[in-house]
Amino acid sequence: MTATLAPHHIDVGDARDRLVHHRLYGLVHSPERMRAFMEAHVFAVWDFQCLLKALQQKFTCTDFPWLPTPDREARRLVNELVLDEESDELPEGGHASHFELYVESMQDAGADTRPIERLLDALAAGATVPAALAAARVPGPAADFVRTTFSVIESGSMPAIAAAFTFGREDVIPDMFRHLVSSLAEQDPAAWGRFRFYLERHIAHDDAKHAPICRRIVARLCGDDPAKWAEASRTARECLEARIALWEGIAAGMQAG
Repeated sequence: MTATLAPHHIDVGDARDRLVHHRLYGLVHSPERMRAFMEAHVFAVWDFQCLLKALQQKFTCTDFPWLPTPDREARRLVNELVLDEESDELPEGGHASHFELYVESMQDAGADTRPIERLLDALAAGATVPAALAAARVPGPAADFVRTTFSVIESGSMPAIAAAFTFGREDVIPDMFRHLVSSLAEQDPAAWGRFRFYLERHIAHDDAKHAPICRRIVARLCGDDPAKWAEASRTARECLEARIALWEGIAAGMQAG
């Protein structure tokens, strides 16, 4: 395929703009509120890895006996994403997933990691995702966001999964995180340095590398098929609206407190 991604192919309305300019960023102005943000957002960091694995399963062979998948370039692009997201370099040396880096950042900052740990424990014990969300007592807005992500994954649709990952995550994450990086500028480096590294790593990866890679995958996948582009657009909007709802839930909790 030689299709390229034209701007009109993906229509998310004003959802991306509303997310990038959400009121939440102005509310995260203290260590207490940053910790509250992290405690809710960590579930979106976890289900991002799940979305990535769904993408990998669709475009590469993750089973045995191994068989070559049909789209060689997409296979390479997805494996590059997996390497960066699942085994990135750490500032002190070594490697970790961005999820593990995020949890360590929470620990440095004094945020509560028990709910996400309960979720992982429940999943490791064989619980389904809905049962694990309930067992971990995940806050409602975060649980709703995870359910939206898994509805896309469980659809099995390659255009939907690719669009969710591309336009619901990689394309918009740098613009979201820039707000949080700036709000951390005057915070305690010992408490927030690792989180700053996580945020800046995402900005650098997603802006310069991941977002362009993902757009190429969507373009190759959808080709000249209007129905696939329509499905990709619809899913991208749904994922952005789910993120806005999560942000609204976090913001409401902060203002109520």
